[in-house]
Amino acid sequence: MDMVNERFFAYYKAQNIVPEENWSAFLAAIRSHLPTTFRVAGSRQTATTLNAAIQEIHVPALSNIDFEEQRIPPPVQLPWYPDGLAWQFNVPKKILRKQPEFKKFHSFLVHETETGNISRQEAVSMLPPLFLDVQPHHKVIDMCAAPGSKTAQLLEALHAQDTATATSIPSGLLIANDNDHKRTHLLIHQSARLPSPALMVTNLDASNYPSIKISQPTKTEGSKLGTLQFDRILCDVPCSGDGTIRKNIGIWKSWQPGDGNGLHGLQVRILQRAMNLLTRDGRIVYSTCSLNPVENEAVIAEALKLNPAFQLVDASSMLPELKRCSGLTTWRPSVDKVSMKSYGSYQEFQASDLDPNLKAKLNEGHFPPDEAEALNLPFCMRIYPHLQDSGGFFVAVLERKDRLLGPETQIREKKREAAPSCPGPEAKRPRLEDGAELGSSREATAAILEEGPSEVDTTPVDVAAIDETKTADSVTSDQGGRTKTEIAKSSGNESFKENPYTFLSPDDYILISCIERLKLRADFPSSNVLVRNPEGEPSRSLYLANDLVKNIIQHNDYARLRLTFAGTKILSKQEGGKGVDAQFRILGEGLPVVLPYLDPSSVISGDLASLKTMIKSYYPLCSSFEDPFKSTIENKENGTLIVKFLPEKTDNGSLTHELVLPLWKSNVSICLMIDKKAKSAMSSRLFGQDISPAGRKEEGLE
Repeated sequence: MDMVNERFFAYYKAQNIVPEENWSAFLAAIRSHLPTTFRVAGSRQTATTLNAAIQEIHVPALSNIDFEEQRIPPPVQLPWYPDGLAWQFNVPKKILRKQPEFKKFHSFLVHETETGNISRQEAVSMLPPLFLDVQPHHKVIDMCAAPGSKTAQLLEALHAQDTATATSIPSGLLIANDNDHKRTHLLIHQSARLPSPALMVTNLDASNYPSIKISQPTKTEGSKLGTLQFDRILCDVPCSGDGTIRKNIGIWKSWQPGDGNGLHGLQVRILQRAMNLLTRDGRIVYSTCSLNPVENEAVIAEALKLNPAFQLVDASSMLPELKRCSGLTTWRPSVDKVSMKSYGSYQEFQASDLDPNLKAKLNEGHFPPDEAEALNLPFCMRIYPHLQDSGGFFVAVLERKDRLLGPETQIREKKREAAPSCPGPEAKRPRLEDGAELGSSREATAAILEEGPSEVDTTPVDVAAIDETKTADSVTSDQGGRTKTEIAKSSGNESFKENPYTFLSPDDYILISCIERLKLRADFPSSNVLVRNPEGEPSRSLYLANDLVKNIIQHNDYARLRLTFAGTKILSKQEGGKGVDAQFRILGEGLPVVLPYLDPSSVISGDLASLKTMIKSYYPLCSSFEDPFKSTIENKENGTLIVKFLPEKTDNGSLTHELVLPLWKSNVSICLMIDKKAKSAMSSRLFGQDISPAGRKEEGLE
């Protein structure tokens, strides 16, 4: 494609986004291929272990590779990302496919991405959660969350106290919201990679997000209903996305200034709503993947003028290795696609001889304010592609200062404007057409790794599993006995088809049976176990929520919140076969949450050789193992077993950290209860190759 768009060039030269002497470097950068970047994800201890493997195994293997008489650089750590957990490498597709060393590394990335241990994410998109500075006790909302890469980072921050094998239950909260129902399921899938009892997913318009009621303690004994306010809010808003031009090359052909103009009003409303939801001393991070000041500084300026309780924060000391430019204080909006003329002020724009229909497309908020310096707009941060070989991005950090202005400073929200006639594309939020599948194959995942960074999660989504939300007979209803349909109608949400969450009664026979069979300790939070089934249907899955999530569910109409997901799934019904009663088994993703409450006597020990046998076969016979593991499992009752593997190194493999996994035992065999992708990734990590049935089949060995 011819990477030329004179409207783009004229517009951004008029904005003076970079000095004249840097314009050529800026153009050269946006015309070049974007490097591949990824982040080592999950709990901090697990991420550190995997990161060490990249440093100690893969980087040395890739450090002296020549291809067609050219030295190929190995992966390098992004210098500004904390603890070196983010990486970048720039390797052409033909090298990934043909060069054995890079092919092996590429396979490693695919496996670990599919299991959630690695997040394929554009480097600049990793920034907003870092500037938000989330702690485990914070109440957080990601207002425009899908597809979920930033949500995953926020969850990791909430779970900073996790260990390598066990998930903590943070006292805080993360609400991940998106206004597109299909994308919320993609979001749920992405977030499930780090199971969290502190997670809720809602499907609402961020610009009109409702107040949430919670029960709050009073100074005297008792409690009262109050309104939930958030400590941290991420507004990574829909935008024109021209900062992604290096990977979305179609922007070269389609770009025009109306893309950003039409989104400005929506962006302001989302930020205004966030301001009203924030607690005192709270923090908002506003971000876009757009270069356009109309979507960036203009939005910040308008919001600050309307709300003197807020101020921009100088975040220049955070991430000191990050190369950035200051926010603009002047800019020149444009509406005329023919002459490409721009205007320095609203007065100049109104005095022009433009067609009245064009004049109606911009209001005063699109233009630079007189008090730009007083608003500290230079505290905003602009990241340009030529600074560190990245995409383009904008970040602003805002905090409340209303403690200086009086106790009840009211935030004024901007009234909803008429929909613009030319809103432009939502480049950063890919649409899912009706009937489109939400998943893709491993080949698609591999292709995305080769093609360049994408914000779209491409790991296969089991929609049936996500929507499997059927519930129990014996529940304590939090909805006054009303049915799902009745609640939805009373809220004006007849189109909302999800089932409500309800909490199991402490004396529910299913819950008691699970606690006894699994030998859960008395401190297991059984009062926070959720189910989600239509009335009269038996329970198939049990979820666990923390106290704050429970508080919200109990005191709010789920249909009004359009609650799509809450807590984390920990147990699922397993049919026992002919003549055997069904039991609930611990899920692989739920085990880290349940593990701290398991009686140590219920956890058996295994070794690396036994684990290799379990990976090589779906249903290895109990008799195929060596003692003492063989005797141990043969003496156990049928059902869920939890096995712990300690660090071990043999001639055939190496386990560098403790590993705890769920098994299912039948009469004569056992089954490792993790999905085939996780099994493949584990095999490659432990034994240097995929020896699982799926891996051998892919290699043509079966």
